Amino acid sequence: MTVLIVIVVIAVVLGLYVMGIYNKMVALANLYKNAWAEIDVQLKRRYDLIPNLVEAVKGYMAHEKGTLEAVISARGAAVGARERAAADPGDPAAMKALQQAESGLGGALGRLLAVVESYPELKANQNTLQLQNELAGTENTIAQSRSTYNMTIMEYNNSRQMFPAVMFTGMMGFGEKVPLEATESAEERKAPKVSFK
Repeated sequence: MTVLIVIVVIAVVLGLYVMGIYNKMVALANLYKNAWAEIDVQLKRRYDLIPNLVEAVKGYMAHEKGTLEAVISARGAAVGARERAAADPGDPAAMKALQQAESGLGGALGRLLAVVESYPELKANQNTLQLQNELAGTENTIAQSRSTYNMTIMEYNNSRQMFPAVMFTGMMGFGEKVPLEATESAEERKAPKVSFK
């Protein structure tokens, strides 16, 4: 009889422990999904600003059609990648596709803004300046939201990988999630060279 009571007590304690792990992982998963929602809102805002910027500069840049089309094409790819990532935030394949699409969009936008710099009347256009400022503000918010998201992903992954929780989290369906890394290429990360000749 005593052995049966001990077995029941151990089973209850183990069950409560596993339930605690499950509840903690659900809370952490909800945390990173909420953090992703913040990124998603800002990405959507950014994608909505891009056509306005293209329209604002289109009249001035009639012979820069290739640059404008590259921005629109890259925006379309990024919107699709964002939708796939939103379906399963943290999914390694979705995050990689989003990072690649964002890198392409960043490069196309960079080329567009470089071309804008060569048109003095466009640089002085208030609508273009306002859109550029809104885009820059959105980029800053995306960077902050990405940082929050990455911290929640790290906390989630740490909790699922620590012993003894690691014995149960895989069986409960809590797989590894990946952070959303910066979209700059290795070339963009290099410090600019300054020369005073």
